[in-house]
Amino acid sequence: MTSASTEKTLPESSSPLRLFDTKQGEIVPFEPGPMVTMYTCGITPYDATHLGHAAAYVGYDVLQRRLRDRGHDTRCVRNVTDVDDDLLRKAREVGMHYLDLAAAETARFDNDMVALEMIPSYSEPRATSAIAEIRSFVGTLLEKGHAYESAGAVYFDISTYDKFGEVSGYDRATMLEFARERGGNVDDPNKNDPLDFVLWQPSAEGEPAWESLWGPGRPGWHIECSALAMRDLGETIDLHGGGSDLIFPHHECEAAQSEAATGQPFVRHWMHQAMVRMDGEKMSKSLGNLVFVSELRKTYDTRAIRLGIVVHHYRDEWEWNEQLMPDAAARLERWLAAGEGDGALAEVRACLDNDLDTPGAVAAIDEAVERGEGVSSAAMLLGIDLSRS
Repeated sequence: MTSASTEKTLPESSSPLRLFDTKQGEIVPFEPGPMVTMYTCGITPYDATHLGHAAAYVGYDVLQRRLRDRGHDTRCVRNVTDVDDDLLRKAREVGMHYLDLAAAETARFDNDMVALEMIPSYSEPRATSAIAEIRSFVGTLLEKGHAYESAGAVYFDISTYDKFGEVSGYDRATMLEFARERGGNVDDPNKNDPLDFVLWQPSAEGEPAWESLWGPGRPGWHIECSALAMRDLGETIDLHGGGSDLIFPHHECEAAQSEAATGQPFVRHWMHQAMVRMDGEKMSKSLGNLVFVSELRKTYDTRAIRLGIVVHHYRDEWEWNEQLMPDAAARLERWLAAGEGDGALAEVRACLDNDLDTPGAVAAIDEAVERGEGVSSAAMLLGIDLSRS
């Protein structure tokens, strides 16, 4: 697929939007064309949407709102990993077909995203929709000498790609540590190198399988996102996002296999959301320390949920506490009472252009409310619609 048309002309702006780029390790100008292509790693749909998910997607939603406010169009693709070890394991536990479980949890996730007033995704492709593209992708990497077959699986050979590690900036010891923690299977005896990663794997008994030139099996995790991103957005995308726990191995491996296959840069800007923590650990399904959006919605206005998120900067880890939502609800009431108007709009735009400084934006709106100014326009840039009842 070719990139979207760039015939639209952007209005002149006095200053660029600046964002932290993970690969460069610093805040840099983000200056895409009129159409901004974005890919954010979506859910593995085996449980409900938790606050950590919401924080990530709210961050990318606010970015899209500011880009559109600056005159850009945006196309954000958010995938669904509907074939995966965790999903298959949960489906067995609850006695459901894995696709039925995935469909039910994806519907629940989408309902939460609508309730939080997210800008709709340009597309929300499922990994199982791209099996043909994935098989072709694996074949290309084998033909170009970047992959090898072993024991019925196909692995990416990192020794053939001299930029492996550039996205994360991690040394080999750190990469091995994170690969071990995050499903990299570094002890697989069929690999040439512990950091080599699977592109295609044999399916275990009872697991879904697709025919391929290398035998029946299913895709590896990383190649799913590369195939979906390039199918829907083209070989090079403007911005790739996800949680900071995806920097390695997932995004590092995505970049390696994509650029090895196409010879083109895969991503112009890497943006990562910090973890939301609870009880001293990152909020995650595997640990079970979760605050579910669907439960918060029973008590709080969804605009207050967004406010509870945007008071934190997207690059700062933060800890859930029981006072967060009452404080957010009280702030929402103050903003609603202030009424409509353009108070703090210039200040909020400036904050968002400064590495998406949502805490600064919230503070600027608070100050405008204290002055008696209506703040609906500024609040809308944060995705908080003060006009609805």
